[in-house]
Amino acid sequence: MSRRIILGSAAALVIVGGAGAFAVSYAGDQPPTLNHSTARYTAPAGDRKGSFTFTTDVKAASGVKSLKVLAWPADGPFAKTPLTEKELAAAESATCKPAGEDTAHCTYRVTVTAAEAAESGTGLWHVATLATAKNGDTAFADKTATFTVG
Repeated sequence: MSRRIILGSAAALVIVGGAGAFAVSYAGDQPPTLNHSTARYTAPAGDRKGSFTFTTDVKAASGVKSLKVLAWPADGPFAKTPLTEKELAAAESATCKPAGEDTAHCTYRVTVTAAEAAESGTGLWHVATLATAKNGDTAFADKTATFTVG
């Protein structure tokens, strides 16, 4: 094998290796991601209270610090003036448990009384989320999932 080919191959390995290191470094700087999100609403019936449950897997290279969740009606106030990340920061937190190296399984659950159900009306609802990684990176979405009331 000629010396030129060996040197060329070594240079290629350095370039490819450098690109791989950049990809690994870049992946660590990614905001949190949500996967397998589900929203479920159960209406109150008789003496039994209803519930709203949202579950998702949050992945963050530095670890998951928190997940804020807010359910809102599609024809509500955020339909005209969009919900902001700052507003969602004041929402209630989901309970997150480790589910792998850099993933947490998060669940947000609230009970719904008959009075609350009657007041909220029926129709399409959205679930907004704000995921925060331990390094401070955030991922905000005003429509992570949808569900129907009624």
